[in-house]
Amino acid sequence: MTDSVPLPAWPIQRRYRHASWNPGRGPCWAWGTRTFVMGIINATDDSFSGDGVADRLDDAVALARELVEGGADIIDIGGASSRPRAEPTPVAVERRRAVRVIEAVRCELDRLGIDIPISVDTTTAAVAEPALTAGADVVNDITGFRTDPELAPLVARHGAGAVLMHNQRGREHTDLIADVTTGLNISLDICAAAGVGADRIVADPGFGFGFGVSQNLELMRRLPELWPLDLPLLIGTSRKSTVGAITNTGIDDRLFGTAATITAAICAGIDVVRVHDAAQMTQAIRMTDAIVRPAR
Repeated sequence: MTDSVPLPAWPIQRRYRHASWNPGRGPCWAWGTRTFVMGIINATDDSFSGDGVADRLDDAVALARELVEGGADIIDIGGASSRPRAEPTPVAVERRRAVRVIEAVRCELDRLGIDIPISVDTTTAAVAEPALTAGADVVNDITGFRTDPELAPLVARHGAGAVLMHNQRGREHTDLIADVTTGLNISLDICAAAGVGADRIVADPGFGFGFGVSQNLELMRRLPELWPLDLPLLIGTSRKSTVGAITNTGIDDRLFGTAATITAAICAGIDVVRVHDAAQMTQAIRMTDAIVRPAR
């Protein structure tokens, strides 16, 4: 870590290009005041975590209610698996899965009077456009708008929020933080050219996407080196193989290991965590926030 990079200090004092984020529904998210929770719904049949609800709308709606009751601030719905070595999902299949679940979840949230945003986890405009029409508010792209040149302009036209992830898969490594920063800056340039403002962007360094166990641990230790981006940061460690490798646990038994990664990430300045187990993780989040954001 260079001398110019701030060390974590509590209470956390981070800079942001914009003080808040309007995800499209509900109140604006005031960055730095607390950690926000993204709850996961995998509308797939081959989710790495074994919780896919492809074409099972009742299960998807029940899971959405569970996530909201557990403290989720946004629900992330994807129709294609992003696990390593997964078979590519045809766009038509991904679109059908994601849009049907988004429609059903939005209908249920409206029925319950719950005004929280939905994000669609996709890399293609062909899925994002009907998803936004169906009730999504944010596009979460694991390739940072670097796969489909039509996606960033689509987000700009809809005024949607954007979660941009750096994905190291298939790319050579140099220095971990340099790789992440370079990738995110390319995505930010794509957004700027398309008219997606920085006030609508959340950045994700891509834990587990092209990084091995030791690199993922290094990423966790070096998260404060991403502060100079002056952007809100999201991380997704929930149930991932690195947690299993360190704790020697199966996918269904990684609750405490995941909580440890979330606590460490918050201490390092992370603003949003993407999780499967909202109620349990919210306990860890609230306790950690009370320690590292007491002035908030």
